[in-house]
Amino acid sequence: MNYRKSEAKEAARAQFRGLWAAITTPFTPDLQVDESGLRHNMRHVTNNLKIEGVFCTGVMGEFWSLTVAERKRIVEIVVEEAKRGGCKVIAHTCHHSAHQTVELTQHAERTGADFVILMNPYYPPMSNDTIYEWFEFVASRVNIGIWMFDAVYSGYGLSPELTARIAGIENVCGLKVPRTIEHYAKVQKLCGDKIVMSNPNEDDWITMMRDYGQKVYQSSQRPYIYQTATWTPFRDYTELGLAGRFEEAEKIAKQLQPLREVHKKWLRLHWEDRRVIPIAYIKAWSELMGMAGGPVRPGLPQITAKERQEMRIDLERTGLLARIPTAKAA
Repeated sequence: MNYRKSEAKEAARAQFRGLWAAITTPFTPDLQVDESGLRHNMRHVTNNLKIEGVFCTGVMGEFWSLTVAERKRIVEIVVEEAKRGGCKVIAHTCHHSAHQTVELTQHAERTGADFVILMNPYYPPMSNDTIYEWFEFVASRVNIGIWMFDAVYSGYGLSPELTARIAGIENVCGLKVPRTIEHYAKVQKLCGDKIVMSNPNEDDWITMMRDYGQKVYQSSQRPYIYQTATWTPFRDYTELGLAGRFEEAEKIAKQLQPLREVHKKWLRLHWEDRRVIPIAYIKAWSELMGMAGGPVRPGLPQITAKERQEMRIDLERTGLLARIPTAKAA
């Protein structure tokens, strides 16, 4: 981090811009962390896709399945590769233990992460006061800038009023809010001048830039499953939108509609309708893009061979895989 604790909010406003990607944790066939695969993926998103920032050890990273030592090691690798590739890092350091959260956050700070992010504390059930006290406990023991991650998979959402209260903490500087645009607007009205806010739904990205002044897409898997080293429509339309050239941005964004339909079928429907976190499908898609993925750890279903083949056919129809000369076989 290149700022003091008292400068966290200002630093977030200055440093969060463009596309940030939430990366998976690749595993070997025997379910060990695939460190070489992680390095390969980081070099792809930084060197080939020119991503501005990486979100690691979060939901995409199967954080609940990782040991504390694994979480620390992953952050170390990601920070090392990010510095080499010229991008920033926001590490998810939340744990059901507030003390363990402090330890993970202090480690991320020492390692060189730029910011950290904490999803809603998910156990035990808490009141608004105890949720606030949880964030205050962690924030008071670290210097690094902290984002809130209002993840409904925690079992509840943060109210606009509670979000605004937490946003008043000195080094709380951002909010990833995968909720409705109406909810986003309520939160922005209460505390949008204090923190950086990001709705991570690509479908709404132009709307968020144009109507709500959002400057950063933070974050999902779409920056690396929608783009290749030689075809970057997501980045291209983002830059146009941030420059206020929305009609041009809309024209390029339309190119992604076939991929959005595949995304809906394989990812969104699992996530929203079936209440299954579809990491296995994200990994399978990213493998087709030439990235390391591997299996998921217990607690999540594996993708079947039949599903993998069907996904490949769906992506071939979009023309995406033809843009990847070295795409891996399913």
